Amino acid sequence: MKLKELEDKKILILGFGREGRDTFKFLRKLFPKRVIGIADRLEFKNLKLKIKNYKNIRWHLGTNYLKALKNYDVIIKSPGIPIHLPEIEKAFKRGKITSQTEIFFENCPGKIVGVTGTKGKSTTTSMIYEILKAGKIKAHLVGNIGKPVLNLLSSAKPKDVYVYELSSHQLYGLKKNPHITVLLNIYPEHLDYYRNFKEYASAKANITLWQTKEGFLVYNSEDKTVKEIAKKSKAKKIPIGGEYYELDKAAAEAVGELFKIPSKIIEKTLKEFKYLPHRLELVGTFKGITFYNDALSTIPET
Repeated sequence: MKLKELEDKKILILGFGREGRDTFKFLRKLFPKRVIGIADRLEFKNLKLKIKNYKNIRWHLGTNYLKALKNYDVIIKSPGIPIHLPEIEKAFKRGKITSQTEIFFENCPGKIVGVTGTKGKSTTTSMIYEILKAGKIKAHLVGNIGKPVLNLLSSAKPKDVYVYELSSHQLYGLKKNPHITVLLNIYPEHLDYYRNFKEYASAKANITLWQTKEGFLVYNSEDKTVKEIAKKSKAKKIPIGGEYYELDKAAAEAVGELFKIPSKIIEKTLKEFKYLPHRLELVGTFKGITFYNDALSTIPET
């Protein structure tokens, strides 16, 4: 959704967590005097608010917060809000729902590198970000792992590159894609949010569904579901493979090469990369036994 399309619309922010608060700050700068609706299942006293000015806000909080949806033209939904609640399904059908991600994609003048996968996306996103920085590219780490994006939009320039970690929740319903996308793997997960694995995989597939021939898709050719999605993509395809960190490194290297970063810089950056916590993290050795913290391996495949 283009920002001009918001000018004469009644806007509701649905979900007032980290991303919802960022959306509010962005909209308040854009429309200083506009009344903005905020809906959340939490009561006012339970919201972690850091808003200096509470004027021109219409609050819809607590158990019946979804009843407000019918009174707004545009609903900017936070990713964590379930998609299959009756009021939300109705709003989707009426074309009312958008998201931070969609607004950013539609209005960002810079390049976006989108990264998704059931596992490995945070590590891969971080690796790509570090490689681009080492290559003297003005890169920003955003999305699930970095900053919410909307407040970066006002300062975004054509030379900026946004390395965007994307969850399936952020990809659901998306109709615009990054110029470069990375699709690592798809395993059954979040089946409390989606009706079934097919719907979950379909949400992940949105990262490349709308790419054109000018785009690039870096994909895991050893993952059956990913391969099927890649077949339908119009983007230029770059197959990669490997397990665990080797797959993440292969993806990061492929993106670095697309930005023409010298191989020596890529290799050095990956060699010196500090791995994220809770992912095969070495804890130490005690009585001849080596211990690793792998707390984020929440499914059998990892």
